Amino acid sequence: MNTKPAFPTLGIDAFDSSAESGYKLLRHEVDGKSRIEKPHKHDFFMLFVVKRGGGTHSIDFVDYPVVNGQVHLLFPGQVHRWELDEATSGFQLMVGRRAFETSSNFLRLSFISYRNHQVIDLPPTVFEALCYELEALEGELGTALVDWDMVQLRSRVALQLVSREAERIYEDIGTYRANPILFKYHALVDAHFKTHKTVAFYADQLNISPNYLNILCKRHLHVPATFLIHNRVGLEAKRLLLVSGQSAKEIAFELGFSDLPHFSNFFKAQTGLSPRAFRNSL
Repeated sequence: MNTKPAFPTLGIDAFDSSAESGYKLLRHEVDGKSRIEKPHKHDFFMLFVVKRGGGTHSIDFVDYPVVNGQVHLLFPGQVHRWELDEATSGFQLMVGRRAFETSSNFLRLSFISYRNHQVIDLPPTVFEALCYELEALEGELGTALVDWDMVQLRSRVALQLVSREAERIYEDIGTYRANPILFKYHALVDAHFKTHKTVAFYADQLNISPNYLNILCKRHLHVPATFLIHNRVGLEAKRLLLVSGQSAKEIAFELGFSDLPHFSNFFKAQTGLSPRAFRNSL
């Protein structure tokens, strides 16, 4: 398979070369339609807050409509693109990977818990409180001598507001808090999916039987345990096909497949497309 040029992975310094602290807040105002036509990745966390607007935001190959009063969560390594209406306005809070990962309590639960809820519609009172914090943060970042402790605190409060509301709205997020085994399983899959693709491996790591792990997943997540493994492998395959310059054969070996036909069959079962067709579709 011919490779395509890799789409970029953008760091926070792509938006502000002085953002050495790991924090950047942009007042988002679109003058005319805004398009990111080619998918790309960030190596930082971004909270996109929509005060007013419309359009579509694609995160990890899922299209989300953009409407007033939303927050969009984009985690390091995720692929995104968007097409926003000209009236769209709000904020983009960016937190560098190091600052985000070393401050584990930015969100009340790990990003794994939010993977199915990248876009959250907030009640007006919570949204107003969030905007208040971001406006205060904007003021602090605009001072001559920035108090970085205050920046971190304001950022944390903003994200705590979002994550607390997400836990209230979405039952499955609370499931991870109530069932730590499932949370650990999800985290283990995220760490080892390239090299271990059997439920037995993860059950052994969790000191439970594969059957019990499968029962927990079906009861609380409504999917078999293998689904989480296959879904994570499929997601990474999509990301690599679009944002790397690697051939399908190279990607197959990186993801732990013994040969290209095995990978191609797996990918087609997951997406309905061959790796070549998927790469050429965007």
